[in-house]
Amino acid sequence: MSQLLNRIGGVSCRRDLSASIVVFLIAIPLSLGIALATGAPLQAGLVSAVVGGIVAGLLGGAPLQVSGAATGLVVVTADLVQRYGWRTTCAITVLAGAAQLALGALRVARATLAISPAIVHGMLAGIGVVIAVGQLHVVLGDSPDSSVIDNIAALPTELSHPHPAALLVGAITVGVLAVWPWLPGRAGRIARAVPAALVAVVAATTVSAGMSLPRVDLPSWELPALPGLPEGPVLGLVAAVLTVTLVASMESLLSAVAVDRLHTASPGRRPANRRAENPSAEERVAVPDKRPVRLDRELVGQGAANLVSGLLGGLPIAGGAIRGSANVRAGAVTRRSTVLHGAWVALCAGLLAGVLELIPLAALAALVMVVGVKMVSFAHIKNVQRNREFPVYAATLGGVVLLGVLQGAAVGIVVAVFTALRRLTHTRITVVEEAGLHRVRVSGQLTFLAVPRLSRALAQLPAGASVVVELGGWFMDHAAYDALQSWAEGHRARGGWVRLGGRSGRPIAEPASAHACRPWTPWRNHHCTRPAPAAVRSGGEQLAGGEQLLGGVSAFQRNTAPLVREELARLAREGQRPTQLFLTCADSRLVTSMITSSGPGDLFTVRNVGNLVPPPGGGPACDSVGAAIEYAVEVLKVGSITVCGHSGCGAMQALLGSAVPAPSAGEAPSAGEAPSGGETPSAAQTPLARWLRHGRPSLARMERIGRLGRGEVALGNRPVADELERLALVNVVQQLDHLMSHGCVARRVAEGALVLHGMYFHVGEAQAYVLESGGSGRFSAVRPDHGAAAAAACASSRASADTGGAGGMFRSRAEDGLRSGAGGGSRSGALGLM
Repeated sequence: MSQLLNRIGGVSCRRDLSASIVVFLIAIPLSLGIALATGAPLQAGLVSAVVGGIVAGLLGGAPLQVSGAATGLVVVTADLVQRYGWRTTCAITVLAGAAQLALGALRVARATLAISPAIVHGMLAGIGVVIAVGQLHVVLGDSPDSSVIDNIAALPTELSHPHPAALLVGAITVGVLAVWPWLPGRAGRIARAVPAALVAVVAATTVSAGMSLPRVDLPSWELPALPGLPEGPVLGLVAAVLTVTLVASMESLLSAVAVDRLHTASPGRRPANRRAENPSAEERVAVPDKRPVRLDRELVGQGAANLVSGLLGGLPIAGGAIRGSANVRAGAVTRRSTVLHGAWVALCAGLLAGVLELIPLAALAALVMVVGVKMVSFAHIKNVQRNREFPVYAATLGGVVLLGVLQGAAVGIVVAVFTALRRLTHTRITVVEEAGLHRVRVSGQLTFLAVPRLSRALAQLPAGASVVVELGGWFMDHAAYDALQSWAEGHRARGGWVRLGGRSGRPIAEPASAHACRPWTPWRNHHCTRPAPAAVRSGGEQLAGGEQLLGGVSAFQRNTAPLVREELARLAREGQRPTQLFLTCADSRLVTSMITSSGPGDLFTVRNVGNLVPPPGGGPACDSVGAAIEYAVEVLKVGSITVCGHSGCGAMQALLGSAVPAPSAGEAPSAGEAPSGGETPSAAQTPLARWLRHGRPSLARMERIGRLGRGEVALGNRPVADELERLALVNVVQQLDHLMSHGCVARRVAEGALVLHGMYFHVGEAQAYVLESGGSGRFSAVRPDHGAAAAAACASSRASADTGGAGGMFRSRAEDGLRSGAGGGSRSGALGLM
């Protein structure tokens, strides 16, 4: 019993209660406006809101989806009301609900999402245009016609003679809806907690007090009359049921998916601090485990809601993205918020009908008009244009506006099929000769229909020529592939050179005997870095010295340059803005871009022998590293610095072999190093020896922690292999301390704007290790799934930055690191990556 009481009064109940009130305040004006736009009785909108909230909320498979009067069915319902009457429209709604129940039982919900997004968004945009144009007449003080063409034709007359009071009310409503989400400052953030739709309707109602305007008229509630038996042509009634079923199902399922994505991405679903790793029972109730949306159950819930709504005299019901997104943003946790919103609508309709009757119809019409305009989403237009499906989108939109919803969707499907067939069959082949190279460009998909033209074009190429075949499509069937491979093998046998490339120059379809080159393999294993037979110098001399290097550059120009040219051009225009300074050894086995999966513009890299960081004042020869650090911190404003050591480091081996003498007389020793009087500066004063003296503090540190038995470095998943590996690990920690001796680094760390990381890469294991925070000296192995966890932790820290959560934790650790680094003790002044 105590657990039940805790659940009833827990955090989740409070959040669901507040969210239900927010959604209720949106649903009241929206439901009345949709009913007004369809020509149905106004209480039908309230009935659909109540039934959608309670029935669909309890039975649906998307817990945070909020159902009600369907915006996407406004045009269809208005046509049905005008053609068949209201009672028959209710019967069609019942039949559509039964059809949805059958489809849900057959588990075909996923199949409805297979329709092209261009068709779905085009259909919704067309419905939005029809809604906006029709409701504009109400805002201007007139009533809309059934035909959108007639409505558009009548607009000039209406605009020249508007009803002043209705136009004023509509303008106030639209103005509040446009301005409310952008209110600035803290006061604006508090005010935005009240839904814009409610504020707009209240403002318009207040201004219209005393004006002679049509207002909401809610007749007294009584038992609803049963839906009338459909009368009319059977095919017309079947088409009506099919249209309501199709549009309501697609709108509900797409909305369910969108709301689920919004709920998953909501910052509140991730713990904001470390305490959330072990949440209390109350917190577990507030943030339940994420469960995927069950689309088939959602379709069953929508069908049951439509069946009940039709029997009670309500509008057709569908899930709405407007109400669902508001529910998520208001902090809803469970389906209780949806059910409660329906209960509040029922109470309001029964107890506050007199208040609702004060609302002017022009305000509701303006509200629905804005909703219709928002259904034409520019984000969707950009998306379909990027995917080259704008003709499908435009055809569907135009078909819905001119012909109707079902007919417009059919037009979109026809155009989509025609577009797909044209992409498969339309192929353009051109041959261009440039600088002794023949380039064959194939635009479009390469199918058996294009094989004859491709064969003719390839047959015209001279034997022994260098040929590049560029395939610009995304599909090639087996007949085309076989023809292309057969020609390529024959051309190579006759002394020719062939490269087959896909989109953006990516090599494809190399013959089975060819070596598969990988960018991370050494040159000796490469096939593509060997120059082509035709590659000669300007004087006719064959490439001799350095031909492997030039071969590698040539392979870059062929294979990689086409892929990165656009990104490099952007970097050339905008300049470099790396977020990381990566300081590592010059060892040729350490490929920084490979082990960090980074690309152009990501890392500002400094490499030297032994990944050493000379402290300030180490001499003019050490200014190169210091200058790079200053440039990265002060000019580029990097957010982190990583010092990366590695296994088998020659510099560490030299230090262990005592090959580095102490500084000669008159030279200042490195930081943390005491001059040794027993060593003499002889021939060891080579540039390499002078440089490696900056590693002597690491060697001294390892000897010191060995004697004292504390501060030992360690690897997380295995023992340290030997003294060479131990010194490499200690050197990373020591160089992080050296970093803190640079003033610009210490200042940025103290400000919380810079984080230091330690890293160790074992070449033989291909395994990276990162230094844990807290000064433990422990290096933990980076797991393959570490990126996802780090991304979640990063998002969590951002979400809690304002409340002193993870952001404060990182700042305090940075300050601890600064103090330990400045103190010159054995603790590293660095932050680990984990």
